[in-house]
Amino acid sequence: MSVSSPSPPASAVRRPRARRKEARPSELTAAALDLFVEKGFAATRLDDVAARAGVSKGTLYLYFDSKEALFKAVIEEGIVPALAAAEQRFAEYQGASVGLLRELLLGWWQQIGSTRLGGVPKLVVSESCNFPEVVRFYHDHVIARGRSLLRAALRRGIASGEFRPLDVESCIDVIIAPLLMLSIWRHSLCVCGEDIDPGRFLDTQFDILVNGLLAAPEGMQCA
Repeated sequence: MSVSSPSPPASAVRRPRARRKEARPSELTAAALDLFVEKGFAATRLDDVAARAGVSKGTLYLYFDSKEALFKAVIEEGIVPALAAAEQRFAEYQGASVGLLRELLLGWWQQIGSTRLGGVPKLVVSESCNFPEVVRFYHDHVIARGRSLLRAALRRGIASGEFRPLDVESCIDVIIAPLLMLSIWRHSLCVCGEDIDPGRFLDTQFDILVNGLLAAPEGMQCA
């Protein structure tokens, strides 16, 4: 006759550990970015962000005291590191300025434009009048820094004789505008079914850009 072993006391039974309703700041900013892009800045509530991240609103407030603070964190975590990497690449680059410019433009698309972060320019453009503090932060930390990088790349090419002398500030506007349009299109008008092939678009833009920037061969004058 076998004797069954006594059951262990209930206190000794190991129960699965319940998941704590907490989140790292990066999980909160990821949820905020998704909602900002989907709904816009004005329509996104902190309750929505907390729910998307799977935490309580109180937990969210442990890290961010306002929607504006969340937006700034999205920029600082997502876009600013990409700009810093581009600046480092510029400092180390030894080749022709044409190649450098191409790397900067394609790098922006790969790291920002083609990701969820590519929806931020549309958000800024559409809600700039209602949230000037948010737009000022974006201008100072993204736009101004990006323009400075392009300015340095263009001046490098002009100084080396690769690029013909041009109005650098206007060139920056002309370079940036198509990239912004591509980004905004992907988060707005593409719902109409008219999508743009980013690869073809960027190749065409760069081809037109370079042919407009390159200095004329000796003995030839630009029109």
